[in-house]
Amino acid sequence: MKCIQGTELNKTELIEHIATQADISKAAAGRALEALIGGVKATLKKNGSVSIVGFGTFAVSKRASRTGRNPRTGTAIKIKAAKVPKFRPGKALKDHLN
Repeated sequence: MKCIQGTELNKTELIEHIATQADISKAAAGRALEALIGGVKATLKKNGSVSIVGFGTFAVSKRASRTGRNPRTGTAIKIKAAKVPKFRPGKALKDHLN
């Protein structure tokens, strides 16, 4: 994989990596990646979770409303409650990194 310690892997580079590793065209790899991302988004939108064994779990978490500060004026502002995506890495991924 092109990615080395301390750098990032962008979407194009990830598609190239998938194409090389799976011995498929970049176009097919791009469609596969888009399908994966779309599936995760659709499931999270329905408040579901996506578990990929050996990698981790994508889930939706609820963030409560809270009071924040406007950085320009310093005045208090109300921040609405929101649903936020969360990722919890699996044991195999954690073990691989350590």
